[in-house]
Amino acid sequence: MSTPSVTLLLIVVAGAVAGGALLMLVLALIPRAESTEVKAPSALLGTVRRAGLRLPIAIGAGLLILLLTRWPVAAIAAGVLVFAWPMLFGGSQQERVAIARLEGVANWTESLRDTVAGAVGLEQAIPATAYAASPAIVKELSALADRLRVRVPLGQALQRFADEMDDSSVDLIVATLILNSRLRGPGLREVLTSLADSARAELDMRQRVSAGRRGTRRSVRIVIGVALLFVFGLSILNRPYVEPYSTPIGQVVLLVILGLYALGFIWLRRLAAFETPERFLHARDRLPDVDGGIRR
Repeated sequence: MSTPSVTLLLIVVAGAVAGGALLMLVLALIPRAESTEVKAPSALLGTVRRAGLRLPIAIGAGLLILLLTRWPVAAIAAGVLVFAWPMLFGGSQQERVAIARLEGVANWTESLRDTVAGAVGLEQAIPATAYAASPAIVKELSALADRLRVRVPLGQALQRFADEMDDSSVDLIVATLILNSRLRGPGLREVLTSLADSARAELDMRQRVSAGRRGTRRSVRIVIGVALLFVFGLSILNRPYVEPYSTPIGQVVLLVILGLYALGFIWLRRLAAFETPERFLHARDRLPDVDGGIRR
């Protein structure tokens, strides 16, 4: 098959795929009348909805690389890289959210300590401090206050709060509050002071670790960007130099090279992940929700 025929075939295939992706996006954005019939959710539809705009952008990037290089392996790799970019290089956002939540927990613990010092019980102190908490945890604390308002037992409400926060530091605070709600012993203010100091120390440690990793992530992005620009620049501006990659064997070699790059990205992502201690506080009983439902 001659080169113009191959180019025309690639253009037709790219146009068909782009048109199908655009049609799927338009159909997904069209509002539909709600049906009273209960249907089982589709796993594929749920995946597409969670992907959002990343899916059409990834398809578009893959098609663009296919038209520029005529390398199917490079096109697929470009689409996968664009689609998985937040998962591979989005750890900084997750760390910022975790740090903000931990800071909110520390502030709330201090506020709860000061409120309890006024001879107020936990059932009254928790709702009083919930709505003035940090925006990072105000949703969970508001739900905790709502459960206490509808007479959910304090221990079960605190356990549900710990499950929603899903943090070992919160487990330590909640376990202390549950024990105090059962024993009603003295010294809660001093214990909350120690817990707040511990949360502050952990917050400081996480902030220092995050600051140290910020420069590493920037360097990794620069290396990736330079490598990609170099490869695709050669494939466009100096085609004879990379002509061996246009053969089937060259595509296999390119697949191996890109696979090694992918393993390196995954390894760097695992190194950048912040490993927190495992939770120790888990629910053993069924916990009632605010709306009267039962949650295991």
